[in-house]
Amino acid sequence: MNASHGEPPYEPAAGHGPQGAAHPPAPAGPGPGGQPPGQVPAHYPPQQTPQQQAQQQTPPVYRADQAFAPGGGLQWAPISKRHAWHRLLNAALWAIPVGGVGAFIVWRNGGTVPAAMWIAAVVVVVALTWLVAELDRRRYGYVERADDLIVTHGVFVKRLIVVPYGRMQFVDVTAGLLERWMGIATVRLHTAAAATDATIPSLPTAEAALLRDRLAQKGEERSMGL
Repeated sequence: MNASHGEPPYEPAAGHGPQGAAHPPAPAGPGPGGQPPGQVPAHYPPQQTPQQQAQQQTPPVYRADQAFAPGGGLQWAPISKRHAWHRLLNAALWAIPVGGVGAFIVWRNGGTVPAAMWIAAVVVVVALTWLVAELDRRRYGYVERADDLIVTHGVFVKRLIVVPYGRMQFVDVTAGLLERWMGIATVRLHTAAAATDATIPSLPTAEAALLRDRLAQKGEERSMGL
């Protein structure tokens, strides 16, 4: 353009100073991984302190009593309170002939005092049998988990047995004359290895029948899955 058309003549910029004076600052180039500089890419793992790394490397520590816990927030299913009475009556039925015959033999050979001591010893054995049976009842428990059945028991030596449903061969329910009179039964789980067999005594007969059916169904489903 020229000045004859009424427009001002073209004039260049007054000065060519720094780039930032005439134009906005250019954004800095991307950092590692396409992220802005000073930022860690999203796929990079966060930095951990030495304490956190030590906690991850250290295996979890469990208390001694947790070795016999069912886990998963489950609770042990107890057996019947008639367990101790069943053991007591069974011991008393054996103590009557043993105490009577033994006392007669001791009386013939030693007199009244040894015979009385024999009877007292038999009574103490029966009482101890009831006490151990009551402690055993409180220690007995079982839990049906998703893939296995666990049974725990033991007074002096505690034991926990894990029986996978797929390893069960058959389940049977037994009840003697005294057990049937008291309305209880025993459920036995048989596997290929006799060491992994499990026994749940003194269950109410209705509960024993339901447990038998559930275990048989789960065992059949797991064996078909194999």
